[in-house]
Amino acid sequence: MNEEYDVIVLGTGLTECILSGIMSVNGKKVLHMDRNSYYGGESASITPLEDLYKRWLRVPGTILESMGRGRDWNVDLIPKFLMACGQLVKMLLYTEVTRYLDFKVIEGSFVYKGGKIYKVPSTEAEALASSLMGLFEKRRFRKFLVYVANFDENDARTFEGVDPKRTTMRDIYKKFDLGQDVIDFTGHALALYRTDDYLDQPCQETINRIKLYSESLARYGKSPYLYPLYGLGELPQGFARLSAIYGGTYMLNKPIEEIVVENGKVVGVKSEGEIARCKQLICDPSYIPDRVKKVGEVIRVICILNHPIKNTNDANSCQIIIPQNQVNRKSDIYICMISSAHNVAAQGKYIAIVSTTVETNEPEKEIKPAMDLLEPIEQKFEGISDLFSPSDLGRESQIFISRSYDATTHFETTCDDIKDIYKRMMGSEFDFEEMKRKKNDIYGEEEQQ
Repeated sequence: MNEEYDVIVLGTGLTECILSGIMSVNGKKVLHMDRNSYYGGESASITPLEDLYKRWLRVPGTILESMGRGRDWNVDLIPKFLMACGQLVKMLLYTEVTRYLDFKVIEGSFVYKGGKIYKVPSTEAEALASSLMGLFEKRRFRKFLVYVANFDENDARTFEGVDPKRTTMRDIYKKFDLGQDVIDFTGHALALYRTDDYLDQPCQETINRIKLYSESLARYGKSPYLYPLYGLGELPQGFARLSAIYGGTYMLNKPIEEIVVENGKVVGVKSEGEIARCKQLICDPSYIPDRVKKVGEVIRVICILNHPIKNTNDANSCQIIIPQNQVNRKSDIYICMISSAHNVAAQGKYIAIVSTTVETNEPEKEIKPAMDLLEPIEQKFEGISDLFSPSDLGRESQIFISRSYDATTHFETTCDDIKDIYKRMMGSEFDFEEMKRKKNDIYGEEEQQ
């Protein structure tokens, strides 16, 4: 403890562990502490199942006979999938954290329309076969997908008269004469927007998001999403190992007594009477409540099922998105479902997690359309979490606070936060290629091949 570090990191949530790994690879001397005895913070996976019962139902009772062995379970507190070509997978590949993890492809992505769920069409063939649209709509949607696939922001010949920095997405949908239902699933299930604000923004970002979805899908075929065996709690541990390889020091079960600030700037962290000194500090919102602001709430319900979700072709894993327009809301509702196939549940069991941003005083009613799709439910654990974002961006204090995990079922927004914190800390954009070069300097080119 009585040493000087470049960076001290508090909390072992995914955002903190990735930044700790990146800072270590960048040659920084890192000390990483957590007041908990387990990795993952808010984004932990809970095992055995008894611990989930204790945590949620506040009673240390025995779990139901029908649940199998408690240690067969790894239940994520925050449900998320990885986009196969997304930013987190790039971070995993470039840092080689993939060597500690095994992934499985999620079997399908579905979208809710008029009380029913449909597979999301994301290839030309699927678009033509989908019962989500009528015949003429299919042809128009196919043309739109071809346009998106050919679109290259560096080649004006692919724009077809569109100015990607000025033409809005609403205008693009008009250009292809696409109806409201198609707009709903394109914006929310392919481009993965949570609200319809994007419609009046320049179309370039949305087109690139749809391209990312299609490219991720093309990689594995069933869906664009991946999930790590044994749960998301494996991810922070993978990055923690990376940090340790590069000399990072880890301390779990470490009470944090005080963040020491002098003249408005962080100088260290006090724990058990000792002070570890630092130039910069990274932490999650729970460590500095007076430097964050509440920006909303998320409701999450963990449901244990003994059957796959209806109308998903008995998939052992899937994502379902309920676009806000379909249920008269401002934000989407998400369902993530995984099962014993991912080593996170007992044989024959499924874990479905429903999440959305809270909009009313009756959050349980808000998620009813999603809960109805899951019936019958064997056991459920319901929780409402506050969403925090930093009120101090760290320019003066050099304290960099991560955002709470939102209701989305993918890691793209988390990666945006990581890149944002990196830029504020280092004064430059996060560069994947630069990370790769630094690793080559340490390991040598031969080992990389």
